[in-house]
Amino acid sequence: MANDLSLDLEELRHLQSIAKRPRVVSLISSEIRNLEKQLNDAALVAPTPIPISTNLKMASEPALKYTTLGSFSWDQDTDKVKIYVFLEGVDQEKVDTEFNRMSVDVKFHDVNGKNYRCAIPKLNKEIVPEKCKVLVKPTKVIITLVKASKGNWMDLHFKDDKIKPSLDKERDPMAGIMDLMKNMYEEGDDEMKKTIAKAWTDARSGKGADPMKSF
Repeated sequence: MANDLSLDLEELRHLQSIAKRPRVVSLISSEIRNLEKQLNDAALVAPTPIPISTNLKMASEPALKYTTLGSFSWDQDTDKVKIYVFLEGVDQEKVDTEFNRMSVDVKFHDVNGKNYRCAIPKLNKEIVPEKCKVLVKPTKVIITLVKASKGNWMDLHFKDDKIKPSLDKERDPMAGIMDLMKNMYEEGDDEMKKTIAKAWTDARSGKGADPMKSF
């Protein structure tokens, strides 16, 4: 409609430019004013164009990369375990924590331009997640884990019992001793490993009937 009005207005203005008689010029001028008013009114009520959705999905943000903190210290009392992470420049507001009954995962974001992570996927024993907390100090971070039951932990990480009583009555009685020696060898220091290796060699060569006598 607005396009038709514009064409009519253009033609009337052309007629106005060539009209000679005053009455004709007046009639044309009146009609021109009328059409101009209609065009202005049409412009005011013109519908706002509806944006067309492109249905384009925003690219997902790349997954954050973390440097795993494998070195930290810890101590305990009968009620709590405290983990000390020596890291400077940590912002308390940029620390994400995830405490579960048997695990802990603490993430430090934007520490001097890098992201760090201290995670223990399986703790030695259960904790009380809602009571655990993280405290940021100038040069370190203290992660406090509240024990579900009082007592001392042998380690932060869960460890399966490597030595279990045999239910096979016909098993070689020396097998239990061999398992014990193997466990001691795997967890012992260099001196312990040398001692166990010598005892094992002597036992196999017949120099000693009982390898455990070397300890």
